[in-house]
Amino acid sequence: MRLEQIIASSCRQKMLLALAKVKKTHVTQLVRMINSTYNEVRRNLEILHDEGIVKFTSCGNMKMVELERDNQKTEKLLMVLRTLQREDASDTHK
Repeated sequence: MRLEQIIASSCRQKMLLALAKVKKTHVTQLVRMINSTYNEVRRNLEILHDEGIVKFTSCGNMKMVELERDNQKTEKLLMVLRTLQREDASDTHK
């Protein structure tokens, strides 16, 4: 999947930015952090996982998720999203 397709989803954008702020979280906490639904987050996490952008680990019976920082695609996506955030912030101050 191309980077443009990955960031085309506002849910995936929110998820990536939220995960960048925390080292690791469980899926239900991520749902709360971005104010979304479990099914939408789960579906988008699978897409990001398939692209190697996030990874899952188990902690007891909880599924934890974190960014795959070793993947260059992850760092490129975060850089683009942060740039877009800065541009949006500067546009609102004009």
